[in-house]
Amino acid sequence: MACLNTLKLEIKTLEQVFPKNHERFQILSATVDELCCRFIGRNGKQYVIHANITETYPSTPPVWFAESEDTSISNAVQILTNTNGLDNHVVNQESEGEEDLPLEMDDGRSTAKKDEMEVEHLATLERLRQTQRQDYLKGSVSGSVQATDRLMKELRDIYRSDSFKNNMYSIELVNDSIYEWNIRLMSVDPDSPLHNDLILLKEREGKDSILLNIMFKETYPFEPPFVRVVHPIISGGYVLVGGAICMELLTKQGWSSAYTVEAVIMQIAATLVKGKARIQFGPTKGQYSLARAQQSFKSLVQIHEKNGWFTPPKEDG
Repeated sequence: MACLNTLKLEIKTLEQVFPKNHERFQILSATVDELCCRFIGRNGKQYVIHANITETYPSTPPVWFAESEDTSISNAVQILTNTNGLDNHVVNQESEGEEDLPLEMDDGRSTAKKDEMEVEHLATLERLRQTQRQDYLKGSVSGSVQATDRLMKELRDIYRSDSFKNNMYSIELVNDSIYEWNIRLMSVDPDSPLHNDLILLKEREGKDSILLNIMFKETYPFEPPFVRVVHPIISGGYVLVGGAICMELLTKQGWSSAYTVEAVIMQIAATLVKGKARIQFGPTKGQYSLARAQQSFKSLVQIHEKNGWFTPPKEDG
């Protein structure tokens, strides 16, 4: 009876985590005897697989089979059928499958894509995935499935991006949370005064970057993240009191769910330069804080909702 109750809880969790409208992995139907799932490849092709749950579950894993003759699908299903221990549980298997199967379906490029990431970044992604899996089992999920999936994808894409690998910026997850990132912006237009200020900052303080903090809500990507400058103190560059940034892109009015985190970072770098940002050295009157940044950004939004946003001439970029 305990095993049956556990299975029912796992099935309920799976249906919540992977609903029928999930972009990559969907639970079509689920009973204590059988699961029917659908994978959607990046090319839009759909693959239906089934799992028969035997009387000896979870001592033995479910028996998986696919309707597709695709070799990569067959191989992945075979892996799921030959697990042991905790990996026999369907909630663990499907979390694993959702991560690995779509990559297998991309023209055999899975291994090449993984090789494009450093070992430490692969480890970070795996650690996050394991934490999410445990949270699902405990029923203590934070955020939303949609936001978490999108942010995990964004992080994977960033780890593979040329801008990240070329040290234009770096990323650190605050307290290992996928919902809060610290970004160190290390590269701006080399012809800008801000670039020279960063060189001077390194000489004086041993720091060579602008530290940004990005906070995501459970409504992401349908609402913008909140972005602020943490260090150093900057004048100009559309940086407000407290460190908030004056950009229409970062408001609900100007945001689009199609924007990627990397695109936002690059746009902020360009906006700082365009706004003639300068680092303030020596004693400064104001200090940056989350509360002050949120308050100044709220005031900014209210002003622009009333008066609109200024669109610069095309020759100004």
